[in-house]
Amino acid sequence: MEKAAVQADGLVIPLIDFAKFSEGDDAQKLETAKAILHGFQTAGFIYLKNIPITAETRSHVFGASAKLFRLPIETKLSHAWTTPQANRGYSAPGREKVTQLTDVSQIEKIRSAAPDIKESFEIGREGEEDHPNQWPAEQDELVGFKSTMLNFFEQCKALHVEVMRAIAVGMGLEPGFFDGFVDVGDNTLRLLHYPEVDKRVFQIKPGQVRAGEHSDYGSITLLFQDSRGGLQVKSPSGKFVNATPIEGTCVVNAGDLLARWSNDTIKSTIHRVVEPPTSEGDIHPARYSIAYFCNPNFKSHIEALPGTYATETEKKYEGINSGKYLVQRLAATY
Repeated sequence: MEKAAVQADGLVIPLIDFAKFSEGDDAQKLETAKAILHGFQTAGFIYLKNIPITAETRSHVFGASAKLFRLPIETKLSHAWTTPQANRGYSAPGREKVTQLTDVSQIEKIRSAAPDIKESFEIGREGEEDHPNQWPAEQDELVGFKSTMLNFFEQCKALHVEVMRAIAVGMGLEPGFFDGFVDVGDNTLRLLHYPEVDKRVFQIKPGQVRAGEHSDYGSITLLFQDSRGGLQVKSPSGKFVNATPIEGTCVVNAGDLLARWSNDTIKSTIHRVVEPPTSEGDIHPARYSIAYFCNPNFKSHIEALPGTYATETEKKYEGINSGKYLVQRLAATY
């Protein structure tokens, strides 16, 4: 297979050519599927190249995202994030504090001491009657914003289905095993902007980060990042290792619900976004990334997967409803 994308302190994140799964012969499909599964089992992260989302599409979406975040703060706040059930709209810097803590008072303490330096905009499945997306007015720079994001949402949804098929093949299950669990598209497209920041901020406030250490909640996350850097992944020894951007790739990590589903044979690894490795003088320029958080359908019941346990007593977790689990996790974050 390909060389590693990241190899440091016992953490090996593979770089995998996804075209060998999507377009290869049976032997290539199986080899690639096993490499994908192995990456999730050992590191919890993989890098994919040659995915079916073009560089032109990604560039266009990043451009549209930057235009959104250039809107006046009053305009952005008029589309504010409301509830964990909806999970749509704009979050201003400091609104969210990602963390592994679950106690609301503890989270509020660290939010006050060192709020995450980022703003975000969440887009969910379009057409969900009780929870409509909060689209900005289509004028000036934002003409076409909605269609751009909905098109990208669908392309990411299709990639989620394909990566889950690869996991199924790697586990020796039928390729379509997960199809009925992920066909609805109860996923979240998150546009992220880490504003330009004076690097002295990180010196004055020990523990200041752009996004605190956390694991993701769902099945997998597709992460598209610019060239600035700052993403770090926790190694087996507990040290954070740089997950350096590689042009043309998508970083994919397993989430907590997939780890639970796999009876902990797949890892959901802690990661964070910190001060970038380079700056321009005293300033760290803005960083943009786009995360597509993939989930099993909210109506799905998640039980330990076949082949991950020998007897019922080896199941580590009770079955759980996907949507209920995800709302619980979001409620603690905001």
